[in-house]
Amino acid sequence: MSAKKYLVTGGAGYVGSVVATHLLEAGHAVTVLDDLSTGFRAGVPEGAEFIEGRIQDAAKWLDPSYDAVLHFAASSQVGESVAKPEKYWENNVGGSMALLAAMRAAGVRTLVFSSTAATYGEPVSTPITETDPTAPTSPYGATKLAVDHMIGAECVAHGLAAVSLRYFNVAGAYAARSGVTAGERHDPESHLIPLVLQVALGTRPSISVYGDDYPTPDGTCVRDYIHVADLAEAHLRALDAATAGEHLICNLGNGNGFSVREVIETVREVTGHPVPEVMAARRDGDPAVLVASAQAAHRRLGWSPSRADLTGIVADAWAFARNKS
Repeated sequence: MSAKKYLVTGGAGYVGSVVATHLLEAGHAVTVLDDLSTGFRAGVPEGAEFIEGRIQDAAKWLDPSYDAVLHFAASSQVGESVAKPEKYWENNVGGSMALLAAMRAAGVRTLVFSSTAATYGEPVSTPITETDPTAPTSPYGATKLAVDHMIGAECVAHGLAAVSLRYFNVAGAYAARSGVTAGERHDPESHLIPLVLQVALGTRPSISVYGDDYPTPDGTCVRDYIHVADLAEAHLRALDAATAGEHLICNLGNGNGFSVREVIETVREVTGHPVPEVMAARRDGDPAVLVASAQAAHRRLGWSPSRADLTGIVADAWAFARNKS
């Protein structure tokens, strides 16, 4: 790929910042657009231009000099989306609609969109493929699916080249060539690995295990974890694979699942901390198993995860958590 210029919306957040770093390391020019409502100014990688603003106002900054947009800006807490659905429709759908209009006006015709496995809802089979039914069980998943539909229509009507990447459980941290490490720093935190690491750090007394009677080998839920650096590499490949008039959708995951208990035990091994557990009742809507088939990404993007080992994922996350704290 020759050097190009990219707009990264939400590039001060976890995944967006790591993707922006990979783009810079590949020799591209990067502008990060983020309102810092959930992102962090410190997360914007060195060498990127930074604009503090909302995607609803993207038309102020987007111009024909950009080769593509990578769109990560979104509200992403499932529980909050149930309590405040209007926020999610406004931010995720309204913001994406404004971004598509700005891209159309500026003549920027390539988009990579950060979608989610939440678009599938309760899985009908495992592993989940892109042709499985989409029936989201939260406003968060519904808004992401709505944006996917908008993008598909834009491709047909206006020749947009677009790739939607549906993530499963992103984890780990990335040590950039600059020496800066990027990892998870959500507030509030809802992801399992950083929550268990908080116990190891002594900032949380124990980790709750929500149900141990699922039809899985150890009775706890099984999830597909993908290293954030593998995820970032898929985005760069998606830019190259984007084709005018086509909306390509690819799942991103390892294709293997790890149970809640396996994650906790791995954290114990990596950190040397006992990590006390507290049993809790099942949470409504928690499927027993969520595992991706990433065959489409392998076939269309030439992508396969190279950091699939859970110990390595946890070790990278632990290194970042200790430095952050």
